[in-house]
Amino acid sequence: MSKYTQVERDGLFELTDIARAELSSSKYYNEDLAPTSISQRTWTTYHISMLWVGMSVCIPSFTMASGLVGLGLSPWIAVLNVALGNIIILVPIQLNSHAGTRYGIPFPVFARMTFGSIGAQIPSLSRAFVACGWCSIQSWIGGAGFVVIIGVFSPNFATMTAAPFIGFGLFLLLVLWISYTGSESIKWMEAVGGPILIVLCLALLAWATNLALSSGFSIGEVTQASGDVGIVDSNGGFLYVFLGGLTANIAFWATMALNIPDFSRYAHSQKAQFRGQLYGMPVAMAACAFIGAYFAQATKLALGESIFNPTDVLFTIDNPFIVIIAALGLIVATLTTNIAANVVAPANGFSNISPHRISYKMGVLATVIISVAFQPWWIFSEAGTYIFGWLGTYGSILSPIAAIFVADYYIVKKRNIDVMALFQGEGCRYWYQGGWNIRAIIAWVCAFILPLMGNFKVASGTAFGTVLHWIAANGYLFGFFVGLAIYIVLMKNEKTSLLSDEEHHSLTERA
Repeated sequence: MSKYTQVERDGLFELTDIARAELSSSKYYNEDLAPTSISQRTWTTYHISMLWVGMSVCIPSFTMASGLVGLGLSPWIAVLNVALGNIIILVPIQLNSHAGTRYGIPFPVFARMTFGSIGAQIPSLSRAFVACGWCSIQSWIGGAGFVVIIGVFSPNFATMTAAPFIGFGLFLLLVLWISYTGSESIKWMEAVGGPILIVLCLALLAWATNLALSSGFSIGEVTQASGDVGIVDSNGGFLYVFLGGLTANIAFWATMALNIPDFSRYAHSQKAQFRGQLYGMPVAMAACAFIGAYFAQATKLALGESIFNPTDVLFTIDNPFIVIIAALGLIVATLTTNIAANVVAPANGFSNISPHRISYKMGVLATVIISVAFQPWWIFSEAGTYIFGWLGTYGSILSPIAAIFVADYYIVKKRNIDVMALFQGEGCRYWYQGGWNIRAIIAWVCAFILPLMGNFKVASGTAFGTVLHWIAANGYLFGFFVGLAIYIVLMKNEKTSLLSDEEHHSLTERA
């Protein structure tokens, strides 16, 4: 075969036709995991921005701030917490996006470069199972829209014990159908759905304002309200709630910090993916945070208790037409986030287990089935369980993986990838020790073990337990920097997987 296995055009790389033909018999290769060609990278800044608007504007985004208000923080402190957390997580997201756009590779393949051809199953499946949990939560939320709509025509339905479970099932079936149609349908849905979701945000804001005004409270009283010291103290004090909330907000997109190559590999250029994410995510999340905090404070003033879940509002509206429109908006908002953030990644991850046997569509089906096994009615039951239990725990586990990717791609590998070798398996550059990069696994475990112990309150009541308690409150940042440092040290003498600039050039034909 030709000495050239990849072609470079304006800083973007793709496999040659000869290399693709050579790989067709590899068990590590299939068309779903294959790198995108340069002609397939069509997503513009607008498409990527709308992708992030679609993923950001969802009920869980509102609850990040409403939950913190419920835990005793003031509305503006809650908004600051959300905004800061999302700016921080945008850094590893942007850093790990680069390889997807540059080489056209999806996340499970990107993981092979760092963890090894077989070891890549660890980050891939870790991300996949967390995504299944999120798919479960989002489907439980979106299912409420079906419950409300059916309830308009059959009022007794909404009162049935089985109603939310039926809505959950209907929503999962809709997720399955749309996900089966592939990336172009997802791109279209995000582009069309984004503007609709903005209208939905404004509608929720208007409802909260009307509730406050009709109860005798001005807009100024809602926005300038202070936090509840008693509630904050009962949850560990201001600093612990703020730091725990910050970790939760960083962890909110910890999954996307790993599998962002699944989407950035369709970007038209590095500039398009960078600007699209910069414009789309922080602004949308900050807007959702303000609306969520405002909504929670308005309900607290008007009703005596802040509402954590905005979907509860649907059951209080008397106008059937408004109920149906709002419920449809809820379904669209939840679909755009759920499919892009929680279905594509696990589908690719499950396909990566055995690329020749498991297709993307089979991965989608597995995602939906596994989602049923989670218990979203428990995870999403109240703010403390959601923020400290769910987000804090998985954020601590995933953060070192994102850090290890960053360290490997930028510092160890210096952004040079032999794309063909990622699909060759045994004996290739990224085979390491029997298909596993043990150094990456050691760095990962060492980085997440202490925050995880803190989340599960190991040695509580002791000085060591107190230290773990505060490490857990800063679990994402702790795990990220520890994982980054340990991996760099462990890989200092690793040579076999490295690709020099000269070798990289020798593999690449200039178009």
